[in-house]
Order: sequence, then structure tokens, then C-alpha cells
Amino acid sequence: MAVLGLKDKIALITGSTRGLGRTIAEKLAEEKAKVIITGTNEEKAKAVAESIAKIYEIETDGFKIDVTAESSVKEVVNSIVKKFGRIDILVNNAGITKDARLMMMKAEDWEAVLKTNLTGAFHCTKLISKRMLQQNSGRIINITSVVGLMGNIGQANYSASKAGLIGLTKTTAKELAERGITVNAIAPGYILSDMTEALSDDISKKMLSLIPMGFYGNPEDVANAVLFLVSDKARYITGQVLNVDGGMIM
Repeated sequence: MAVLGLKDKIALITGSTRGLGRTIAEKLAEEKAKVIITGTNEEKAKAVAESIAKIYEIETDGFKIDVTAESSVKEVVNSIVKKFGRIDILVNNAGITKDARLMMMKAEDWEAVLKTNLTGAFHCTKLISKRMLQQNSGRIINITSVVGLMGNIGQANYSASKAGLIGLTKTTAKELAERGITVNAIAPGYILSDMTEALSDDISKKMLSLIPMGFYGNPEDVANAVLFLVSDKARYITGQVLNVDGGMIM
């Protein structure tokens, strides 16, 4: 039963055809929000949207989007507003990795990660916040990472992009607060995924030793944090970074 006041809210989640993004979309759908699925493949986005619509009996849609291109984001935003009339929730989740130690990192891999993870969130936030300002309401969530707070060997580009998201969160929170729009970030730690399941026992034990709670989180842990922060229960919370990491960073 929907209890968070999200019924019929229009929620756009970037990078939501699979993994964490899809889990966030499904959690919002459970609360009867109308979710917009986006990804780099239109056929997949439409298929995921249709599946969620049938399971949760809500209205959805799916779009191909290139978050690195302002024109692509603008086209999708205009299509959503034309069909649904507004956008109430934005979850900037789209992200990529291209790992290498700094001395071996290619400039194009640095640029690609920054463009998707940080500039992509900038484009989406800029264009959608304009709509939210007209509504005098809105919720924006940026999915950052604990590595944006503590760094990680081999991930200078990814860590920089996620640290940049935190700065973007705090500045936009200040700029939008007087119009009733909240902007917060969620920083997942080690979350169960295809990547963590493929780790050797030795590496897995080493990673787990960094987590005081002693186990990996799952995508639902992150999605539940999103649910709280986009609900009216979090109406007085903005500009914050919520770590969902089992105590890695205290």
C-alpha cells in the first residue's frame, strides 16, 4: 500500500533500464508514482517501462537519452511534460566507469566519465529544475558514491565525478530551496551487483573488512533511501549526503 504520498508523482530516473536505476524505478512504482525509464537503448527503455506498468498498474514511458548532450535531454524533458504535464522527481543515476590508475588513464576515458556522471546530471538538473521552479515544488536526488568522499585506487575519474556531484548537490540545493525544491545526494558503498558477485573470495573478504556491518548492501537499501528523500517526510531536508554504506564512512 502506498503510504509516502508519491501517488501520481512524475518521476524521471536516468540510467534505469537495469541495476540500481531499475530498482529505484520499481520502488517508486510500488508507491504508485508514474515512472519514466531512460537509457541509451530506446527499445530496452520502452520494454522495461511496459513491464513495470503491468506489474504495478501505473502509467509509465521509456525514452532513449544521451545525458551528455543537452539537446537530447531537452527533447526527452519536453516529451515527458507534453505527455504528463510536469516532472516532480528527478533521480540522476546514469553513470559509467572506465577504471585505470592515474598514470595509465587515457584522457578520453577521463572525459567520458566526467561527461556522463557529472555533466549529465548538470544537464538534467538545469532543464528539469526550470520546470520545478514553475511548480514551486520538486525533489532531486543525485546518486553519488562513497568513493567521491574517500577516493579509490584506479578510479580518479569516477571519484572526481562523484565528488563533483556532491558539490553540485549542495549548490543547487541552496539555489532552489526558497522555491520548495529539495536537492540531496545518496552515496552508496559496496552494493551487491554482478561485479561484487564475480569477486574472488580473498578480494571479497578484504572489501567486507572495510564495512563495520560486515555485509554488502543491496540495491533495495539505496532505493529505500531515495523513497524517503523524495517523500513529504523529508520536506525539511536538503543539501545533504546520505551514506548507504554499512558504516564505511562515519
